[in-house]
Amino acid sequence: MKIIKNLFFHTISTSILIFFIGCSSSSDNKKVDALLDAQAQLEKDLSMYENTWSRFLNGDTTVINESRFHDDVVVVTANGNLVGIEACKDYYMNFLNGFSDIEFTIPEVLGQGDRLVKHWNFKGTHTGEFFGMPASGNKLNLSGTTLVTIIDGKIAKEHDFFDMMSMITQLESGDVNADGTKPEVF
Repeated sequence: MKIIKNLFFHTISTSILIFFIGCSSSSDNKKVDALLDAQAQLEKDLSMYENTWSRFLNGDTTVINESRFHDDVVVVTANGNLVGIEACKDYYMNFLNGFSDIEFTIPEVLGQGDRLVKHWNFKGTHTGEFFGMPASGNKLNLSGTTLVTIIDGKIAKEHDFFDMMSMITQLESGDVNADGTKPEVF
């Protein structure tokens, strides 16, 4: 919902800016048309992206497909790049298989051109194997950022950034907050 509000206000501000710039020549009209087309594509990409990950984390694994991802999609990981739709799906299946009670939120997404920056938060209970780590029953509360490239309306690349040490500590001991601090004890 916050993303929709942000897009609404961004669209309104873009429209106001274009109104004040004016369109006194054919060249100006082409520039304004190009800006409006780019804004419309960005809004379409944001909507598709948010819908894809919302559906996936609610269990609809069919959304990782050729209509939403490039055949040679790249997921950048600490262990090297994963390439292709199946590699991407296998990677993200670790989250579905490793956690129950999943809560995934996207507080903010910013975009320009074919790039998106997504701020996210992932919460869940570690009830299954997660990248080879056996279930601990501990809660995970992890925040991070993903750089996304979307080309021709399809996800082409994802690169996640998060505090790996916080994640491991939470899964092993269950006593760390999303920001890496110890919870307060009353």
